[in-house]
Amino acid sequence: MADVTIKRTDIKDTDFLGLVKLLDADLAIRDGDEHAFYNQFNALGVLLHAVVAYSEGKPIGCGGIKKYDSNTVEVKRMFTDPNHRGKGVGAQVLEALETLAIDEGYSRSILETGIKQPEAIALYTKMGYHLIPNYDQYEGVVNSRCFQKNLSRT
Repeated sequence: MADVTIKRTDIKDTDFLGLVKLLDADLAIRDGDEHAFYNQFNALGVLLHAVVAYSEGKPIGCGGIKKYDSNTVEVKRMFTDPNHRGKGVGAQVLEALETLAIDEGYSRSILETGIKQPEAIALYTKMGYHLIPNYDQYEGVVNSRCFQKNLSRT
């Protein structure tokens, strides 16, 4: 894999916004008729922080975190450019988000993904996330899968 660098940023970053646009287009296809339901929970304004992954100076991946409670962040807007999938970019983005959360004083991370995103489920499982009952707006949503991980410095 080519060298990947990770930049901490915010929701106004143009590279982050460009990747989110690609993410939304991908999710619209995957989610089909359910896209409007899921999309309502993806507002960027609630994100505390974002990160962007770069390879050879080009943005190739992103993710963000939002405060869930005083100890917990929720991972949002994870995306890797299709041309760079399977090369560990998502894992690097997720690690950067976890480090950022720890730096901000959080000890737990939660997230939701859909069954139509098996590569995401595989990534989260590989990265130590454990399946939990669907929380909040995802309760009773058959196509959602929710995960959590306790965060600590290793």
